[in-house]
Amino acid sequence: MLIQWYPGHMHKASKEVKEILPQVDLIIEILDARIPFSSQNPMLAELRGDKPCIKVLSKSDLADPDITQQWQTYLEREQGVKTLALTIEQPEKMRQLTELCHKMLPNKASSDKPIHTLIMGIPNVGKSTLINVLAGRMIAKTGDEPAITKTQQRIDIGNNIILLDTPGMLWPNVENKNSGYRLATTGAIRDTAISHDQIAYFAADYLLQHYPKLVLARYQLEQLPKSEMELMEIIGKKRGCLRSGGRIEMDKVSKILLAELRAGTIGRISLETPEMMETELAELVIIRAEKEAKKKARKEKWKGAS
Repeated sequence: MLIQWYPGHMHKASKEVKEILPQVDLIIEILDARIPFSSQNPMLAELRGDKPCIKVLSKSDLADPDITQQWQTYLEREQGVKTLALTIEQPEKMRQLTELCHKMLPNKASSDKPIHTLIMGIPNVGKSTLINVLAGRMIAKTGDEPAITKTQQRIDIGNNIILLDTPGMLWPNVENKNSGYRLATTGAIRDTAISHDQIAYFAADYLLQHYPKLVLARYQLEQLPKSEMELMEIIGKKRGCLRSGGRIEMDKVSKILLAELRAGTIGRISLETPEMMETELAELVIIRAEKEAKKKARKEKWKGAS
């Protein structure tokens, strides 16, 4: 599955980021702690160069704590960034971000010139909530639906720091199909962009493979279902999602499963690990090479025919 979900304001914002980067001293990227790889923007790695960067793992209270720690170690080692795992339940820890900015730019911190910080992240990752906490007042709109912020904002949060806020952005094509599903599972992509059933089947299969104990506990099961379809049917029966004739109403079941996963009702779940991403990236290289070979073969065929 290749997800394409790239509203006009996101295209505009990506151009604005390129234009504003020369003025930026430091970059803060907000990631979803459940999907740190899938929620990071690959454009940023190409554009930031040697600018210092802080990766904030938001919604860490919903993620598997052991895997979050793996990601922090991995990101700091492989990408040369600083990381901070946060949750909206920890406003005091959020405020540590300003201290970290000053530590990373000691020369700026000791001068009268403000630190210009670009803050960015995918839709619905908690960026607006973080900005409001740092500013100590309601600056950015917040909500559970993605794409709330629509325009770039310049925000003085005190402590000699200026935040340059951008709309939540997804990149044009989510090339890794699993990343697309993960983004949809956490709610970063609007539910209207892909069917609930497809997302829920992906989520159910992942839960059975990686969090079987949580599945057994949440749905009060004595035995683990053999497939995602069987799990969905069990949830449907337990939640009364039945049509006439006793058939399961899969769309309703899908919405229930996704809502419980996103809210952390099932438990603290991470949808990807550094090891998984290394494997998927290696597979993606092979897929790209095969596509390029086929494209080249078609060109040669057309040349021969002409």
